[in-house]
Amino acid sequence: MSAPVVVAVVVSYNRAELLGQALDALGDQSRPVDHVVVVDNASTDEALSVAREHPTEPRVVPLARNTGGAGGFAVGVATAVTDHGADLVWVMDDDTVPTPTALAELLAARDAYDGEVVTLCSRVVWTDGSDHPMNTPRPRPGVSPADAARAHEAGAVPVRSMSFVSMLIDAAAVRRAGLPVTDYFIWNDDFEYSARLLRHRVGLSVPASVVEHRTKKLGATDADPGPRFYYEVRNKVWMFTRSDALGAGERILYGGSTLRRWARTFWRSRDRSTLVTAGARGLWHGLFRGPRPDTEVLSGVGPAALTVARLEAGASSPAPVHVNRIAAAPGSFVAGEPLEDRRFSVLLPVYRGDDAAHLERGFRSVTEDQELRPDEVVVVRDGPVGEELAAVLERLPGLTEVPVTVVPLPHNLGLARALEEGLAVCAHEIVARADADDISLPERFAEQVPLVSSGYDIVGSAIWEFDEDEHDRGLVRVPPTGAGIAEAARFRDPFNHPSVVYRRSAVAAVGGYQHLDLMEDYLLFARMLAAGAHAQNITEPLVLYRVGAGAYARRGGRRLLASELALQRTLHSEGFVSTPQLVRNVLVRAGYRLVPERVRAAGYRTYTRRRGGYVPDDL
Repeated sequence: MSAPVVVAVVVSYNRAELLGQALDALGDQSRPVDHVVVVDNASTDEALSVAREHPTEPRVVPLARNTGGAGGFAVGVATAVTDHGADLVWVMDDDTVPTPTALAELLAARDAYDGEVVTLCSRVVWTDGSDHPMNTPRPRPGVSPADAARAHEAGAVPVRSMSFVSMLIDAAAVRRAGLPVTDYFIWNDDFEYSARLLRHRVGLSVPASVVEHRTKKLGATDADPGPRFYYEVRNKVWMFTRSDALGAGERILYGGSTLRRWARTFWRSRDRSTLVTAGARGLWHGLFRGPRPDTEVLSGVGPAALTVARLEAGASSPAPVHVNRIAAAPGSFVAGEPLEDRRFSVLLPVYRGDDAAHLERGFRSVTEDQELRPDEVVVVRDGPVGEELAAVLERLPGLTEVPVTVVPLPHNLGLARALEEGLAVCAHEIVARADADDISLPERFAEQVPLVSSGYDIVGSAIWEFDEDEHDRGLVRVPPTGAGIAEAARFRDPFNHPSVVYRRSAVAAVGGYQHLDLMEDYLLFARMLAAGAHAQNITEPLVLYRVGAGAYARRGGRRLLASELALQRTLHSEGFVSTPQLVRNVLVRAGYRLVPERVRAAGYRTYTRRRGGYVPDDL
């Protein structure tokens, strides 16, 4: 078994000196971490400079405003899993200094335990070596003698929750359960998140792994918090009433413990009026307001909001494999240059939800049926598929004289990552996109490829909708042309994705495809246009687009709403849409995601007709 990829995440806010000490300690680990991510919550001291100049060369994620520990850890975990392919994420505050063997001991306990472990935590001590009362994990109630013995053999103790001060999290669990609730801001975010992860799974405390939490004072959780008591009350109420982290019995158990802690806090306080005011406000907001979606809370913090949305949109996906990039970094590119080499590749992704017969028909349409045949076809198998699909994939090379390369991905990564893997394999600069369930008309490549070779960076076309019978066609979706492409892109995707032919270098120059449910193409095309891509659309339909059952259902729901909001914030933060355009897009496009499917379908067809869509007279 290969060694897991461990990414350390440090959340920083105005503790530059301590941050440097934490990074020094990470660099001194006997089992080195593979990557370090520092999330800076808009520090006003030298923390950013310390992080950027540190020898560990961390990935620094600066946020435009302070999102609290909850927001910082949500961003950090999402960055580690989504951008760095972490198998394990090791989270900590910037005042946490791990001993040299802290990580090695956590991994040793994980390896020694006979079973799956979702999270592990270290023993947390203060500067004098005594146990820090602020970071004491909660033992798991009712653990069986057999489970306790299994943990003991691994040098660990079963626990029900733990703090973010040295918590090692399995990335697969992150994808299942999502991220910390960013609206908690501070306090109880780690309690809620760890308890949610461990509701039905195993978490271990490892005493041999030691970290030092260098807080100013050796304080417990019932120390007088002053006005911040608001967060303690609000977040606990949210956890007990709105989170699925605890069972019914646990709510009673931990609820009683919370009331006793609040009583001690109140009794010891020298400013009880402040506690009463803050607590009453927290209780009111806890009962009558719920946590906002992460994408809403993180609005305006920068591209990190998109990273969070990407992970949450694919929270149920399996662990990713390495994704090859075809460009080192985003940037501008020279648009409109003619190409001498007119050879082209077809890029066609397939996943387990595709139909075998549709795939074979679509494949024939981009090879044998074409007036201008491609020089190669790259088929990306996005994860395991059923027997029928596998059989078709195996015989594709025999259906045509065009060279066929099948790229098998061991896990389903989603469309964006699958296309990135495929682009890395494509041998030619000109790449034509095709989907497994659509049909390219014979003249498609003969019309599009010469335009790309003459100087265009991306060329799309109109598409013709159909259901099952390709001869029983319906609405034609007509895209904008010329200067209207950039204008339309401020509100909607100006290209029909299954119809595009583009230059591979133009895609690479803006960072390639990035995962965002049903919107990875829109994000890519907007960035290409913003970078100066020379674009055009052909108004005649060159692709038959299979609508099928569920086409409009997939365009709605909360997950897609989260993607929509993340997309709009990104386009706004990058200057592609103005603030009035952002407001319009959120009201119209985000609202569209929430209406019933029947209304959504009728509205879409009406809007398509208004912008030039039509049903041909001869049908």
